[in-house]
Amino acid sequence: MRRVHSLIFFFTLEIALTIVGFGAVGAQDALPRDDAIRIAEAREIVGRFGDNIWAGWSRAPFAILLVTEEREYLVYHGQPTDDFTSAGYDSLVESDVYTRDRVFETDLQATFPAVGGVPTIVMGRPKTTEASHSSRWVLTLLHEHFHQWQLSQPDYYESVGGLDLARGDSTGMWMLNYSFPYDSTAVGQAFSGLCTSLAGAIEAVDDATWEEKFQEYREARRKFRSAVDADDYRYFSFQVWQEGISRYTEYRLALMLASTWIPTPEFEALSDFVPFEEVAARIKKHIVSALTTMELDDLRRTAFYHVGAGEGLLLDRYYPWWKQHYMEKRFFVERYFDLRPY
Repeated sequence: MRRVHSLIFFFTLEIALTIVGFGAVGAQDALPRDDAIRIAEAREIVGRFGDNIWAGWSRAPFAILLVTEEREYLVYHGQPTDDFTSAGYDSLVESDVYTRDRVFETDLQATFPAVGGVPTIVMGRPKTTEASHSSRWVLTLLHEHFHQWQLSQPDYYESVGGLDLARGDSTGMWMLNYSFPYDSTAVGQAFSGLCTSLAGAIEAVDDATWEEKFQEYREARRKFRSAVDADDYRYFSFQVWQEGISRYTEYRLALMLASTWIPTPEFEALSDFVPFEEVAARIKKHIVSALTTMELDDLRRTAFYHVGAGEGLLLDRYYPWWKQHYMEKRFFVERYFDLRPY
């Protein structure tokens, strides 16, 4: 299944939204109840726990475009475009709902200016996306909401521009298509060394060998940095900071929910509900497994996501206050490792 990974697209998609033939909205066009239950659960979770992980996260815009097989549903969006029709107020999600015939693919999981230039989460249902079940879907939605928080920072776009990686591309597609040397043997070997050392350090977080494994990882990271040129390293760092830490956030949130959240009866009654304790364990297992098995020339850009997620786990052990510096010291996660832990 094709997945468009979460990344901010700065290019205009408005021409794709001028689809004709929208019919009148009837009862069948109301937001489906199971989908409303998932969205409401996610909204309640981030409102309750979001600021415990990232200060200010709960106040980020939360526009969502749900993509179903036949229709799309827009919630938490105050400026719907003319191709949407009102489906009324939904008391479960506590939002006006707008609908139109389907435009986007049903397996999409992304955040970009999809409606009226507003950064909007565009997601299919669990059964059509890689989220696979309701509990994972909620965490993926909140992964995307983390991107909305990133975008909501007043100087975010200026900071990204300062990386000087666009190379004349004004559409933002460089974030996906940047010419990184994924197929270089030397770069691939250095990256494998970085990943192996990172997995070892994660496994040693509660072990007597922690300090040794942590220093081994930092050395492997330095070797990787010397294997790529400055532009390529900035691109790697940007992906680690933006996407990798977003994936780390999924795990950290799942872990918090496993110990403190009581799902609503409606959410727990969904046929594909999975306890968050199980989801958290699966996410961490996948992070470590990917680091020990993935090949850079295979996963390419998305390999950097696992690195960022793993580094977030190390930082929790090394310097638990690193999140306070996330927006201040942007795009280079190693800057948090340079902070004194005591």
